[in-house]
Amino acid sequence: MQARAALASVLAMVLALSGCAQPDGTIAPAGAPQPAESTTPPKPTTSPRPTRTKPPKPPLRPLPAKLPDGLRRNTGVGPVALTFDDGPSPAWTPKVLDQLRAARVTATFCMVGHEVQRHPELVRRIVREGHQLCNHSWRHDLDLARRPIAEIRADLTRTNKAIQAATPGAPVPFYRQPGGRWTKEVLAVAKELGMRPLHWNVDPQDWGKPTAATIAHRIHSAARPGAIVLLHDGGGDRAATLAACPRLIADLKRRYGIARLR
Repeated sequence: MQARAALASVLAMVLALSGCAQPDGTIAPAGAPQPAESTTPPKPTTSPRPTRTKPPKPPLRPLPAKLPDGLRRNTGVGPVALTFDDGPSPAWTPKVLDQLRAARVTATFCMVGHEVQRHPELVRRIVREGHQLCNHSWRHDLDLARRPIAEIRADLTRTNKAIQAATPGAPVPFYRQPGGRWTKEVLAVAKELGMRPLHWNVDPQDWGKPTAATIAHRIHSAARPGAIVLLHDGGGDRAATLAACPRLIADLKRRYGIARLR
């Protein structure tokens, strides 16, 4: 028995030295594949990058319950004034200008800075034909008046610079807040930049694309001496506004006269 045990121990040692022993000390059967050693170095562990969070934007201030004082809402004289918003548009502004020239009346064009930058030749024509200029913000931001004062100032200044680049030296006496959503802060910035806040008191809602007859009828019904009429020459399809212009211009000229804003 002792001889057999000694022989088994010797045999186990021989097998281990010949590479047949498993890592756990057991003996692999003859012909079994041997585990291969990994040659790939372990991947270094890296600390996760810290995530950067943007600071939250300041909340928009609430709109006042009523329009603030100081808005220009009538001409102050008997004749009415025509105003056109959201241009200049290469599709519609030249046609509106043609109709104004044919009727021998002038208007105020409340222009979006981004469109001014794209179509400076139309701004030059507006000035050349005796019309007034009005700043209408850079991209028609309806919430501009609710933003921080520094953002309001930057927007209005950028728009004025675009207008001045198109027509150096041309005055920009008015500012009109998109949507008529005024706050005392935007009024203060406009005045700081030398512009009077221009509102309106006749709105046929031509932006909603009613028919030309409806636009003309709404203006006829709402107009009074000294009215400031809101129309659009940009921001979408203005075919109905254009079609309404001859009728509404003739009606306003006959009843009140049409004058340039001062």
